[in-house]
Amino acid sequence: MNRMLIYGRLIKFSHTVFALPFALAAVLLAYRQRPIGSAVLWWILLALASARSAAMGFNRYVDHEYDRRNHRTSSRPLAAGQIDQKSVLVFVLMSSSIFFLSAGMLGSSCLALSVPVLTVLFFYSYTKRFTRFSHLVLGFAIGLAPIGAWIASTGEWDARILPLSLALMTYIAGFDILYACQDIEFDRKEGLFSLPACRDVEQALKISSVLHALTLFFLFLLFFVFHLGPVYLGALLFICILLIVEHKLVQPNQLDKVNFAFFHINSAVSVLLFLAVLLDTWMT
Repeated sequence: MNRMLIYGRLIKFSHTVFALPFALAAVLLAYRQRPIGSAVLWWILLALASARSAAMGFNRYVDHEYDRRNHRTSSRPLAAGQIDQKSVLVFVLMSSSIFFLSAGMLGSSCLALSVPVLTVLFFYSYTKRFTRFSHLVLGFAIGLAPIGAWIASTGEWDARILPLSLALMTYIAGFDILYACQDIEFDRKEGLFSLPACRDVEQALKISSVLHALTLFFLFLLFFVFHLGPVYLGALLFICILLIVEHKLVQPNQLDKVNFAFFHINSAVSVLLFLAVLLDTWMT
């Protein structure tokens, strides 16, 4: 059990609440077109969990020296010596294998797409070393989840799912910028290219606000694309309020609220979106 908890902390398992509801919302939207069996849903969940585990494990593996030197991240399992690099690498390989297996069980299209998807997820870990747009790369990588869930559910590509993926992309990139504000001094010292380090906190927060405004736009566009109902629209209003509160809490001279905004508010946004699509689907 202790070993499982260490691996859970390694990949920040609790953070699955950010992207998973978006992917499950895509499954619900696909369900409106055709029934989805429990076996398909199982393989989709396993693919999502294993892909994220592989990506997070790989990120911890390649960043362990930075994590060790950064006071904020020095207590992470690998940086603190609670687990060794070889074990993390084995974990990444096992998670990747499960992802490929799950993709294969979902069809040849999913299997063919699994390699480029995992490549993008792994590539993100290196981007902060050379570009300030690493936050957008992270958003793009995680934003593939609803597209993947849709293709796994329906067996085909449909452009209508794009607004949901773009909403997730801008949503993730926006709050990743907020999160990076905590490490601005460390990133500058280490020569890392996070947006707050390359600009300043005030400009970074403005860019984050623009990205979250785009999130709301794409979620509103989803309302029209899938002909969603008033329940979804009401939830979207609450999501708008939550994002406004998030940006009111995090100010250039008041970064102590970042963790609260990052986890609690963003968790609420993701879960609220999923519940809105679930209720709208149930009532249709």
